[in-house]
Amino acid sequence: MSTQQKMLLGIDAGGTFTDFVLVRLEPTVSVSVHKTLSTPAAPEHAILNGIKAMGLEPHLDDGSLQLVHGSTVATNAVLEGKLARTVFITNHGFADMLQLARQTRPQLYALETPAVPPPVPPELCLETAGRVGADGTVILPLSQIELDELLQKIESLAPDAIAINLLFSFLDDSFERRIEAAIKAQSSELFVSRSSAVLPEYKEYERGIATWLNAALGPVISGYLGALQRELGATSLQVMQSSGETMSAGMAAQSAVNLLLSGPAGGLTAIAYLAQQVGKSKFLSFDMGGTSTDVALLDGKIRTSNESSISNYPIAVPMVDMETIGAGGGSIAYVDTGGMLQVGPRSAGADPGPACYDRGGLEATVSDANLVLGRLQFDSTLAGDLSLSLERARASIEPLAQRIGLSIEETALGIIDIANEHMAKAIRLISVNKGYDPSDFILASFGGAGGLHVCALADAMAMKNALVPIHGGVLSALGMVVADQGRQFSKTLSFDTGQLEEQFLEEQFLLLEQVGTEQLALEGLHSSVLVSKRSADLRYKGQSYTLNVDWQTLAEVLEAFKQLHEKRYGYSHEAPIELLTIRINLSTEKNPFPLPELTKGPRCNNIRHCKVYGEAKQAKLLARADLYSGESVAGPAIITEYSATTFVAKDWSVAVDGFGNLILEKQA
Repeated sequence: MSTQQKMLLGIDAGGTFTDFVLVRLEPTVSVSVHKTLSTPAAPEHAILNGIKAMGLEPHLDDGSLQLVHGSTVATNAVLEGKLARTVFITNHGFADMLQLARQTRPQLYALETPAVPPPVPPELCLETAGRVGADGTVILPLSQIELDELLQKIESLAPDAIAINLLFSFLDDSFERRIEAAIKAQSSELFVSRSSAVLPEYKEYERGIATWLNAALGPVISGYLGALQRELGATSLQVMQSSGETMSAGMAAQSAVNLLLSGPAGGLTAIAYLAQQVGKSKFLSFDMGGTSTDVALLDGKIRTSNESSISNYPIAVPMVDMETIGAGGGSIAYVDTGGMLQVGPRSAGADPGPACYDRGGLEATVSDANLVLGRLQFDSTLAGDLSLSLERARASIEPLAQRIGLSIEETALGIIDIANEHMAKAIRLISVNKGYDPSDFILASFGGAGGLHVCALADAMAMKNALVPIHGGVLSALGMVVADQGRQFSKTLSFDTGQLEEQFLEEQFLLLEQVGTEQLALEGLHSSVLVSKRSADLRYKGQSYTLNVDWQTLAEVLEAFKQLHEKRYGYSHEAPIELLTIRINLSTEKNPFPLPELTKGPRCNNIRHCKVYGEAKQAKLLARADLYSGESVAGPAIITEYSATTFVAKDWSVAVDGFGNLILEKQA
C-alpha cells in the first residue's frame, strides 16, 4: 500500500447485496460498513452507488483510497453459460478431450444419463502438431506450414478467445509459446490463454478445462474490470483471488479462472484474521448470504485445494478449500411432485428477492420463513432502505402450507429445518469426512443470514461454542482489506521419492520462486517484501489423488504425508511414495491493523421482548450496539444490527468480547 493511502475499502459484490467495509487508518483505526442491493446486469453500478453513499467520491483521485474487490462475476458467468466464444487448440487426436472428460458417471447406478453438451463445440476444437512426450522429448515438431494452416482456421472461425492446451506442455512449453505469439501477431485483440501459464501441471483434461475457462472468462472479466477501473480513475484497485490473496486488476483480467471463489475467499480470510485477534486457531466458518452458503475449516491456517468444482467442471487452480451449496436467505421453498417440502437451490436473488422484500417476489424463501417465525423482525432496516412485509411473507408460504396440510408457522419451521440440514451436510463434508471432530472447533457464522441459523447448526454438529463476528453481515468485504497480496505457483515434476535428492528439489523450488518473483514484479512487488511458503503434492504409488503437505526436509515431508493419509483415510502403509507437484505461495504477508476495541459501558437496559414461534418464553430483543464487553444474555434472544440478525436459541447464551464479537455458548 502507498504511504499516501489512508483508507482501505473492501467490496464484496454478491448475488443479492454488495457489501462495503471502509477502514480508516488515521488518526486511529476505525471501521464503517455499508450494504446496497446488487445490480447483476452491471455489477459496477452497485459499487459506484455504494462509494457515493459512503461519501468517498472525492477520494477517488487523490491517492488516499485503495479498493480491494471480490466478485461473483466469474462464477455467475460460468453458472449461466455466458462465456466468450472460444477456440480450443490441442494436439492431433485429442480434439474431443474436454467432451470425453474422465468418463465418470454423475450417478453411479444410473444405467442411462442425459447427454451433456461439450464445453467447447466440436467445430471450435482444433488439432495441431507440436507434441511433447511424457519424458519431455519432442515426438512431433510443429512446422511453419502447419502453424499457418492453424492461423487460417482461427481466422475463419472468428472467435473471441483462444485456449491452447498441448500435451505435457508443463515439461516443455515452447510449442504453446510459439502458437500464442503467432496468434497475437495475427490479431492482437484476441484473448489468448495457454495451459503452461494457467496451470503447468499434469492431467491434460483438468489443465484443459482451466485453460478454456480462463480464455472464455477473459473477455468477460477484462471488460467488467476495465469498465470499473475507468469509473474509479487513478484509484488503486486490487482483486481477490480464489486462493485468498489479492492481485492487481490488470493481472486479474488475464487470470480470470483464479477469481471463481473471489467473494467467499474473503470471508475465510477474515476469519483467519479474527482468529489472530481473539487468540483462537480452530474454526468452522459458515457464510450464509442471500443466494448461497459457503463452509470451510480453519485449523491454524487457510488451506487451499486443487480439486474443487463449479457447475460440474473440475477447477484445478488453487482455491480455498470450501464447500458451496445453494442455500441462502433467498433460497426458494417448494413442494415437489411427491408432495415433499424442498428448499433451494433456486434463489429469488436481488430482483425481485424474497416475498417479504415487497418488490414483486411471490415464492416463499428462507428469509420469509424466518420472518414468519419471528426470528427476523419485520421492523428491521435492510440495505437499500428495504422494509420487510410480514403479510407478504405469510402469503408466500400459505400455498405450500395448504399443499402439505400444515399451518403457515409449521411450514415455515419446516423450511428452516430443511435449509439447516442442507448446511449441516456441507459442514460434515469439510470436517467429519476429512477426519476432524466438529466439537473441537468454534462455529464462526457470518453473512447476512448466518446468525439466524448459528445455534441450530451448532446443535446439529454437537458443537458447544460459536462466534458471530463483529461486522458479520459484511465479513467477506472485511477479508478483502486484510488479505495479503500475492499468488500461488506450481509445477509438476512426478518423481518417486526414493530416487529424489534434496538438492534437486531445492533447485526446482528456487526456479519456481524465480518465475513467481518475476511475475509479481510486474505488479510492483519487489522480492524483498515477498515471503515464500513451499508445499508439495504426494501420493502412494498407484493412487490417482494426492495430499498437499507443507515443505520441510524430504524425510519430514514423507512422515507428515503418512500421518495426514492416516487421518484422512484411516490407514497408511509402506508402499512407495511419489512426489507429483511442487507449489509455492509468494505473498506480501502484511501485518494487519488491529480491530478497534469496545469501550466498556453500563449494562444494557434497553431490552424489549417479542414472541418467537416454538419458544415457550418470549425472546429478548436488543440491538447489538447496546451490548458492551463482558455482558451476557441468556436465550432465547434476538440481536439486531444494520447488516444482520442473530437468533440465540434457548439453552444458549451470548456475550460480547472486547472487539464486539458475539460469543455463544451452549448451556448444560
